Amino acid sequence: MIGKMTRYAFILLRGEEEGFLEKLQDLGLVDITRSVKPVDERSAAMLARAEKYRTLLASLDKVEIPEGTASTPAQGDDEKAAAAILERLSANADDRKAAERELAAVRPWGEFSPETLAKLSDAGAAVHFHILIEKSFRPEWSEESAVEVIARESGKVWFVVAGEDNLPGEVPAPKVSASEVEARLEKIDSDRKAMLAEAAGIKDRASELEAACSAQLGDLDRYLAGLSAETAAQDRIVTMVGYAPVEDEKSVKECLDALGVFYVADPAEVEDNPPIKLKNNRFVRMFEVLTDMYGRPAYDGFDPTPFIAVFFLLFFAFCMGDCGYGLVLIAIGLLLKKVDSFKDLSPLVVTLGIGTTVIGFLFHTFFSMDIAKWSMFAPIKGIFLPEKIAGYDGTMVLALVVGVVHICLAMVVKTIHETRTKGFLNSLGTWGWTLLIVGGVIVGAFALAGVLDKELTKWIVIVLGVISALGIFLLNDLHRNPLLNIGSGLWETYNTVTGLLGDVLSYLRLYALGLAGAMLGKAFNDIGAMILGDGSSVVMWIPFVLVVLIGHTLNVAMAALGAFVHPLRLNFLEFFKNSGYEGNGRNFNPLKK
Repeated sequence: MIGKMTRYAFILLRGEEEGFLEKLQDLGLVDITRSVKPVDERSAAMLARAEKYRTLLASLDKVEIPEGTASTPAQGDDEKAAAAILERLSANADDRKAAERELAAVRPWGEFSPETLAKLSDAGAAVHFHILIEKSFRPEWSEESAVEVIARESGKVWFVVAGEDNLPGEVPAPKVSASEVEARLEKIDSDRKAMLAEAAGIKDRASELEAACSAQLGDLDRYLAGLSAETAAQDRIVTMVGYAPVEDEKSVKECLDALGVFYVADPAEVEDNPPIKLKNNRFVRMFEVLTDMYGRPAYDGFDPTPFIAVFFLLFFAFCMGDCGYGLVLIAIGLLLKKVDSFKDLSPLVVTLGIGTTVIGFLFHTFFSMDIAKWSMFAPIKGIFLPEKIAGYDGTMVLALVVGVVHICLAMVVKTIHETRTKGFLNSLGTWGWTLLIVGGVIVGAFALAGVLDKELTKWIVIVLGVISALGIFLLNDLHRNPLLNIGSGLWETYNTVTGLLGDVLSYLRLYALGLAGAMLGKAFNDIGAMILGDGSSVVMWIPFVLVVLIGHTLNVAMAALGAFVHPLRLNFLEFFKNSGYEGNGRNFNPLKK
């Protein structure tokens, strides 16, 4: 649900705003309307400095310190020391790569003295270096010239020719021997150990860099809030507007009274465009990230998160449709708790895994195997989804039923919301459509279940049709000419009928994705079974396990991607369109440190 806000209007003497905003940062409850991006050179410089801190911290985090390395305490400014050691480590890594390439080039030549080679050249007996592929080298060359083979590796021949030389494959003589390059590599590695000791010392003080980054971001936030102030009385006073949740009103007023600030507090109105703070229980709160992907509701709107929480979970489980895959997701979610950057997603992944396990069990599928055929589940076979419902695939029928329920719920939500915001008389057109479609679906369901007989069903449908037609064609706008209402109703009828058909059919993607994942998983199982044969060969168990493991890993990854995107689409398009939801609100972002 959307939390109620209190609007605070502040009046300060010019020059007092900096200290006032700093106190609000300490309080951390008031949202001062402000830009979320730099607006001038000063704010751009502040953001750049904060980003520099972030980059340094991220780069330091990537530096792997060998276990047992004794840290060298960092001297001087942490920022400069961190930047310097990262630059030196980068240069050291580049030097090592260059030395490794050089060593690979000179190692086949073995040990030699460049000075001796120079003396031989001066004496008229120059030594020439050659590299050829094995099949191009001719052993008879040794009878014609002073040829000496130095090495044979990877299908190549390294050889030298003393004196006169007209053989192919000549290369420049190496300037250094392998031992010299190896000595240089040892020096590079020794220098790196010392650098890593310095880096360890800087990482020990990473919390100070994090504090400096946070302080810089806090200063930027306070500066941007200060820019939102408006001046008056010949630039002698400034005014600001802020918002805080109603439940924090007591704490905010105590702080403001202690500061001696003049302020006026009133309930926030829609026209004020207050920030939106969502108030949901622990389960629904996990899905607020999905609502934020589309946009938060307006202040007089409704929070779609509770509906997303239920139906996204259901649709995701539908698309996965395998209790084995659900157990895999639960395991992944539990492992994410140990990764700092992903631990916030852990509860959501575990919840999606639990939903997938339950739905997959009802669909009697375990790693694309039909568990309804297993004797151990024979006593509870009745709880499994039947393969056929009214002659059609059970999963397909269920997907369409869930889609109809989802759309009907969206229309009910739209009707209630419009009635609350516009009044009953101004929402008669919406009531007409809801009565016609939702009422028709309910009456049809009761009729199919045998609760209503044909005659009673006929009269209920007639009454619903007449009442709905009045709202749709005549009373959709009480302030407009009835003829215009009729024309508007006809146009809306065309759009609604064609749109609803497409919307309902969109839910077939739940069935299609689940079927595709099951068939692909079954294909991997069949391939594995073909490899294994009768299981008598122990050796064939290895490729069997590899095929099944790799196959289902790929299938889980692809199924999870589709199970995220398509349920999100059904909520963002079908549900939001039929419920009239518009995500044009802004997040509640209190000024804080």
